[in-house]
Amino acid sequence: MIKNSGLNVPVVTIDGPSGTGKGTVAARVAGRLGWHVLDSGALYRAFAYAARIKGVNPDDLQGIVDCDADSAIIFESIAGEVRIILAGEDVTDAVRSEEGGRAASVYAAVPAVRSILLARQRAARKPPGLVADGRDMGTVVFSDADAKIFLDASPKVRAERRYKQLKEKGFDVNLARLEKEIAERDHKDATRTESPLILAEDAFRVDTSHKSIDEVVEQVMGCIRSCLRVRPVKSTKPGIVT
Repeated sequence: MIKNSGLNVPVVTIDGPSGTGKGTVAARVAGRLGWHVLDSGALYRAFAYAARIKGVNPDDLQGIVDCDADSAIIFESIAGEVRIILAGEDVTDAVRSEEGGRAASVYAAVPAVRSILLARQRAARKPPGLVADGRDMGTVVFSDADAKIFLDASPKVRAERRYKQLKEKGFDVNLARLEKEIAERDHKDATRTESPLILAEDAFRVDTSHKSIDEVVEQVMGCIRSCLRVRPVKSTKPGIVT
């Protein structure tokens, strides 16, 4: 049954480390439900990218505040892919690179950044509903979510997935180094003081290591059905909300 939230808008959260398929699963689930989708990881990456090109260091509090005020970050759905637009420029490839991920992890550990982006994320809660993917969606951003999912997979499997994805996009990457970086980022995300990456007590954990995306989506939909009494809207396309 849908819980009574402040906005009376249902939310499904999909958390987990990188390489577990959160983005793809969230988009497909949103499509099945006819809801909006929030890619919080892309939001952090875009903010970190904006801060870096402006020369704002993570410890520059005023610079971070000014960067938030000046950064017009827009997400557009083009040919089934979410493109990231910053100040009118498509910065998707730069933002989604491994360097972009490392930068996002650094800025995400800054309390001021998390506070600023928290407001942006919560503003994405709009009718008819929201599917939010990230690392602290179910524990912090939407702690009252109606259904919470935590996707997981071994660092080795996630590194192999990311390696394949980056190679297909033309990036020069090393698998061994990538696996090491993923393990290091997992540790940093799980042990940071602000909003660490942890499994919410009321979340469903789904191991995606040896499952196809279709299998994961079906399992996640099963978890959602056990929490929500909603009928999927076949004719409504999900929006990209920030």
